[in-house]
Amino acid sequence: MTSYAELIAQYGPRESMEYDVVIVGGGPAGLSTAIRLKQLAAEKGQDLSVVVLEKGSEPGAHILSGAVMDPRAITELFPNWQELGAPLKQPVSGDEVLFLSETGARATPKFLIPACFHNHGNYVISLGAVTKWLGEQAEALGVEIFPGFTAAEIVYGEQGEVRGVATGNVGIGKDGEPTENFQLGMELLGKYTIFAEGSRGHLGKQLIAKYQLDAGRDPQSYAIGIKELWEVPAEQARPGLVVHTAGWPMDSETYGGGFLYHLEGNKVTLGFVTGLDYKNPWLSPFEEMQRWKTHPSIRKHIEGGKRLGYGARAITAGGLLSLPKTVFPGGALVGCDAGYLNAARIKGSHAAIKTGMLAAEAAFEALAAGRSHDELAAYPQAFEQSWLREELEGSRNFKQWFKKGSLVGTLMTGIEQWLLPKLGIKSPPWTIHRAQADHLYLRPAAESPKIEYPKPDGKLTFDRLSSVFISNTNHEENQPAHLTLKNDAVPVSVNLAKYAGPESRYCPAGVYEFVKTAAGEDRLQINAQNCVHCKTCDIKDPTQNIVWVTPEGGGGPNYAGM
Repeated sequence: MTSYAELIAQYGPRESMEYDVVIVGGGPAGLSTAIRLKQLAAEKGQDLSVVVLEKGSEPGAHILSGAVMDPRAITELFPNWQELGAPLKQPVSGDEVLFLSETGARATPKFLIPACFHNHGNYVISLGAVTKWLGEQAEALGVEIFPGFTAAEIVYGEQGEVRGVATGNVGIGKDGEPTENFQLGMELLGKYTIFAEGSRGHLGKQLIAKYQLDAGRDPQSYAIGIKELWEVPAEQARPGLVVHTAGWPMDSETYGGGFLYHLEGNKVTLGFVTGLDYKNPWLSPFEEMQRWKTHPSIRKHIEGGKRLGYGARAITAGGLLSLPKTVFPGGALVGCDAGYLNAARIKGSHAAIKTGMLAAEAAFEALAAGRSHDELAAYPQAFEQSWLREELEGSRNFKQWFKKGSLVGTLMTGIEQWLLPKLGIKSPPWTIHRAQADHLYLRPAAESPKIEYPKPDGKLTFDRLSSVFISNTNHEENQPAHLTLKNDAVPVSVNLAKYAGPESRYCPAGVYEFVKTAAGEDRLQINAQNCVHCKTCDIKDPTQNIVWVTPEGGGGPNYAGM
């Protein structure tokens, strides 16, 4: 394999472009950062150069969320968002919270539904559509957006400060050697660089480790959300209805739950969230989602309809107690790259927009003062004084309680999210900590009950490959696999031997499978072409041997309506 030094010697140094602010990730957090910077510059009559790198084919192509959106933050960003045509069109019309048994359901009485599940004033949306709209607003303000470009590497200065990022090289073959289409990556350098990659950001993870941003914090906690989009018969459509479920098919010690939202136009978006601290290596989040759809309370919403879309994405769910330090010399983390999602509300887009705005305001203030490449201390200080900090404070124990089982989690969520607010207490007077990262929870397969999942029927339930097909996932085939192994022997010698190969089950896209060699020995086959960029493997691999790195830009899913 040709080394980077050899590539430089052969093709010359990378070209570079300089900006005031470089933003990595064209999701709600990154685009809101860019928009707010340009708004502030316009108010002051100043010129500010801002660039956004987006690894998807366009803003929104890789965005996946439920989603019910709290409009508070977008209203701060664009008070006239309705006049501007933002795709928030379906107000929530009703909430249902169901506790499922295998065949039955118990609805929570309206007066007992915790405040975190009240969605009056919110909107059922396609977050991909909202993101695409934010991209249009950013470009109208003069933001440069480079879709199809991956930020593959952080560029550091001599003092260890972040100077920018480098895009990935293009045209490297599977053998690691340059092809005739080879192009060296480019450096995008900024006075400040804002990282908005979403959950388990490839570069964000490196920054947290390098600067020890998570020192003294609880280990981060994640979940995987698996989602489908359906079109249903008109008589089954209930526009604005929001349904959340707990209980079946999860066992009592596994965190998980379902969501089902009715959009406008006879569309239903639904999905299942599984905490990645689950213990049984035989569990498959994809299969759990498929059998959840067979429950009568879910089936009745979509039966007779047509599945239009599929996707999966990791969710950063640790909350305030797992939030790392968000600034470092030369940059900041915003949105889910940091972990601002409110797991109790199952909402993160409003937090992404708000944190992007706060980081933008801090960066603009620093630039106006002639500063660069230092820590934007004003950003975390502004967060501490924000309504978002107060919101996250009230739900800081949510995920930790569910580590103690669904019964305890449900009881304590009721106390903290329903009873205490009734008593005028905004924040619980106690704090619950967690000590282990998600990948440490798996038990050996021999000590765990094997789960037999029903075969898909092709009408209500489906297999992985047909699901990946409708996610419009594609990668350039002649490139090195972006799912890398630190040690090629570990998948068979440890994961297969001890945990029965959990990567073949926790991946929602059929990327990992164990096959026999000609000699009858086991080996792990990585079908990187199928990858939907959910990052679950990077999080759940019990030996942390799998490392997700960026593929060539534009690769991955191309979600429509998700």
